[in-house]
Amino acid sequence: MRNIADLAELKALVGTELAVSSWIAISQQRVDTFADATLDHQWIHVDVERCKRESPFGGPVAHGFLTLSLLPAMFENAVRMVDVNMALNYGLNKVRFPAPVPVGSRLRARLTLASVDDIEAGAQLVWSVVVECEGSERPVCVAEFVMRRYP
Repeated sequence: MRNIADLAELKALVGTELAVSSWIAISQQRVDTFADATLDHQWIHVDVERCKRESPFGGPVAHGFLTLSLLPAMFENAVRMVDVNMALNYGLNKVRFPAPVPVGSRLRARLTLASVDDIEAGAQLVWSVVVECEGSERPVCVAEFVMRRYP
């Protein structure tokens, strides 16, 4: 866990990889629960037997948007901004899913602070995020994650 005392310290860290999150396991139950929540039951995610027979991945894979939805959890276990009363997910600039996430794998995020801009009563942060899958050479998600922080 990386603790950042205040906005001045944060601004001094622009361009730096600040933290690497803990690993998060991607189980079939997690994928099925996400499929139920989003109504996305495409067979490459939820039909284990069909995936074994027909999928080019050899088994089920997680939804790209499941990987993306884990960014706040990955951030929370990697970086703590001590002087922040409230942080909001403001959006995403660029998102790509360069490689699949096999069910049964583990993911973690590398967080690099790309920019800090003052806004009314707070600051807007842009994080360059690279999500890694344990044992994979390619990232499974690359994104610019925009956050607003309010002390």
